[in-house]
Amino acid sequence: MADCNHDCSSCAESCAERDPKSFLAAPHKDTHITKVIGVISGKGGVGKSLVTSLLATHAAKSGRRAGILDADITGPSIPRMFGLDNTQAMANDEGIFPSLTPNGLKVMSINLLLEDHEEPVIWRGPVIAGAVKQFWTAVLWGALAVLFVDMPPGTGDVPLTVFQSIPLDGIVIVTSPQDLVSMIVGKAVRMAETMNIPILGLVENMSYITCPDCGKKIYLFGEKGTAAVAEKYGITNTVSLPVFPEIAALSDEGKVYEAPETALDEIAALYERL
Repeated sequence: MADCNHDCSSCAESCAERDPKSFLAAPHKDTHITKVIGVISGKGGVGKSLVTSLLATHAAKSGRRAGILDADITGPSIPRMFGLDNTQAMANDEGIFPSLTPNGLKVMSINLLLEDHEEPVIWRGPVIAGAVKQFWTAVLWGALAVLFVDMPPGTGDVPLTVFQSIPLDGIVIVTSPQDLVSMIVGKAVRMAETMNIPILGLVENMSYITCPDCGKKIYLFGEKGTAAVAEKYGITNTVSLPVFPEIAALSDEGKVYEAPETALDEIAALYERL
């Protein structure tokens, strides 16, 4: 721009001179994380938090130290899924300590900082984005092999803050098999490309149900919708997850970490290819 003063810290323009890494925030000094993977979706209600929970659960069952940063400030569901409803995160002068799930996962969520977990978070975008950034900079995550960041749906303030502030090694996109898949996934893909974030995988959740009598797969919304989208955008690491009534019940009970191994097969395959 002709009137550019070359001070990117106070500028919202996107230009060739801006270094995408210039906004990255340093984690807490006692944090040492090998990989950071974001889990995103173009719209809500597709099971993004469930996929995040299952990926982290598989990592823990594989003997890896894992954690979940719940960046969905206005709709946090991770604590409930892991039975942390009545848990509050502790803090001291050093920083904030993540809560520990029964299966050894470290979790930080806004609900772990509220006295009433049903209290709504009525904050504007910049304040929410600031809270997410603080979950990265002020939380003592310790040594982790992988940290999963469960992001809110869409391409607004919080995903932008995560992409700019946290050194993501890549993202996993979660979607559902309806006809709108192509457009919704396309938005998420293009945002990742704009921010130079690698796309590590695509999960089609609620892809089908399995008949309990004959084992036949019933595709409620048709087959191969997401496969075509993955091919269009060059995403090779894809999985299709069925509707899991058992896992849904475990999530409601705060015991998602008890998901049976058979239900984690596809998630395990996705994780190992990440």
